[in-house]
Amino acid sequence: MAYLIENWQPEDKTFWQQTGKKVATRNLWISIPALLLAFAIWQVWSVAVVNLPNIGFKYTPNQLFWLAALPALSGATLRIFYSFMVPIFGGRKWTALSTASLLLPAIGLGFAVQNPNTSYITMMILALLCGFGGGNFSSSMANISFFYPKAEKGTALGLNAGLGNLGVSVVQFIVPLVITAGVFGALGGEPQTWAKDGVTKQMWLQNAGFIWVPFIILSTLAAWFGMNDLASAKASFKDQAIIFSRKHNWIMCILYLGTFGSFIGFAAGFPLLIKSQFVGIDPVKYAFFGPFVGAVARPFGGWISDKIKSGALITQIVFIGMIIAVAGVIFFLPSENSQGSFWGFFVCFLALFALTGIGNGSTFMQVPVIFLNMHQKFAEEGKVSLEQARLDATKEGAAVIGFTAAFAAYGGFFIPKSYGTSIELTGGVNAALISFIIFYAICVLLNWWYYARKNAEAKC
Repeated sequence: MAYLIENWQPEDKTFWQQTGKKVATRNLWISIPALLLAFAIWQVWSVAVVNLPNIGFKYTPNQLFWLAALPALSGATLRIFYSFMVPIFGGRKWTALSTASLLLPAIGLGFAVQNPNTSYITMMILALLCGFGGGNFSSSMANISFFYPKAEKGTALGLNAGLGNLGVSVVQFIVPLVITAGVFGALGGEPQTWAKDGVTKQMWLQNAGFIWVPFIILSTLAAWFGMNDLASAKASFKDQAIIFSRKHNWIMCILYLGTFGSFIGFAAGFPLLIKSQFVGIDPVKYAFFGPFVGAVARPFGGWISDKIKSGALITQIVFIGMIIAVAGVIFFLPSENSQGSFWGFFVCFLALFALTGIGNGSTFMQVPVIFLNMHQKFAEEGKVSLEQARLDATKEGAAVIGFTAAFAAYGGFFIPKSYGTSIELTGGVNAALISFIIFYAICVLLNWWYYARKNAEAKC
């Protein structure tokens, strides 16, 4: 198999049906499990921190929220750089390298949690290293966008991201199971003792990191031997940096912060939020449902946007729904006058996760359309040829997809951190939730003005 493909014309229907679709599909289905593992490593601390106090780690609630939030902070920052790596190094090479890098935080976490005397600074460094998983999303999405024609980008990107996002739910479901047994025998280390209310049991929290190691190795090999690099995707950082002068890059950054930033932030903070607000509720029994719903909904968001040919309309509905759902969360939280309702809170959060998933898909459908239409106008004005316009649109669209994903990932830091700060300053999380409503209202206005209304500047 030729790893470097010199001629790639996905908009040519004959080429697509005879050659392109098969190659693109193979690269997509290798990309998806690699991205799922990246998300699992990125969010493993959201589950691990809940168990640290049980095995002797003496951290305050705010310190625990910091550990849950730090992977998002580093992941978002790394995404900025990862956004531009595929055109520089090639999709195959970069996917293999970035997947292999996940071994470092996975193995590091496995060793660190075995000793309650491990310093908090060490734990913070390991949490930051989990950001390698977060960075992978930008390069993965940019890579897949190069393989597909405009008409199928929304669906393909929705599948890559949606099934990749399942890693958040998978880690929150798998980790509570694997830490209850010595999965790796003597190789996995000694168990820790968990004691509460006179009940004692054994826990192998190191499995939260070790369980992913064999899968990361397999996925790295699959990427190296099964994926392709596209010669047409080659571009320097200078070529791609033009997106920073594009107004729509920054507007879509804000909108995607509202959808994906909310998804990853809610996922990172959900277990600790449940634990802090509802006494007697075991968060690990319920936390994985939210990210699962959001991940499953994402391909639907891309698919329906492709079908109705309007990602902006779906995005508009999503943000209005999110405002209503957050108001519902506030209503069902415990207060001075009410014990609250966990099930009402839980249902509203599931609705939030579903809406973020749909919005993740619809916004990623908007980006390629916005930039293709913009460059086609350049061709109509005689500034460039139609072929060059399509090539420029693909490269810029891919870079914008990666960069907006980087910008949005900071939501994974700010949301759980805002919970901790709100609790520290006001005694509750309502202040944080009200700020989310205000932000979503701004997103409604931006999306309507630039993309959704009848005479919008870049209707999509």
